[in-house]
Amino acid sequence: MKTRNKYLANAGVMLALIGLGACSGMSQQGQNTAIGAGAGAIGGAVLTGGSAAGTVGGAVVAGVIGHEISK
Repeated sequence: MKTRNKYLANAGVMLALIGLGACSGMSQQGQNTAIGAGAGAIGGAVLTGGSAAGTVGGAVVAGVIGHEISK
């Protein structure tokens, strides 16, 4: 049951991040940041077994990478 709750929480975070990526008014750099953060959150959650620290850490690292790629 705990695993299911972790995955549901991570899915909610992912949906929010994907929704941000769909905003038409965002710059290319903003879109890349949101996409990177979403992908990083998934990767961090998978690699750490759904821990909050892994999810947030992955989102932050990949978000920064997505931001810097667009420069």
